[in-house]
Amino acid sequence: MKTKTSILILFLSLLLTVSFAQEKSKKELREEHKIEKQKQTAALIDSKEFVFIGRTALPQGFRTMDLTTNSNYVQFYPNIIKSEMPFFGRAFGGIGYGSDVGLHFEGTPREFTIKKGKKFYQIKAVVKGEKDTYTLLLSVFFEGSATLSISSNNRSTISYNGDIFKIEKKELK
Repeated sequence: MKTKTSILILFLSLLLTVSFAQEKSKKELREEHKIEKQKQTAALIDSKEFVFIGRTALPQGFRTMDLTTNSNYVQFYPNIIKSEMPFFGRAFGGIGYGSDVGLHFEGTPREFTIKKGKKFYQIKAVVKGEKDTYTLLLSVFFEGSATLSISSNNRSTISYNGDIFKIEKKELK
């Protein structure tokens, strides 16, 4: 009876050891998640169809503004860029007092370049809107976080921190 109990205990301990050895550590899981996020970001950049959503605005000469409660985005397509971003900063000629609604424009990019660096993608686009020309510099880190800088002829440069996402297609019913 003793030998049967000993064999049973030995068998159960081996079974438990093998099952615990196959589990992945938190570090391995984090690394897998990081690699998956890098693949998703690369696929978005390669498709040239993604949306930037800002978390914070960094206007020149002003304090950082939280954008999490404001609706904002810049949609990038190969043939059109659409912006609905708030603007905080100085405006120069051509903009009337109280008539400023932010950086709302839509247009075909004159220039649309993507360069891959060691730690991030650098995207540059130049878009002519109705009243102004906008230069967008988007730095997308491999994990999906991004920094967008928008400069124009009639406004001071403003930067935004945020993330890029896949553009959700709305289905018509």
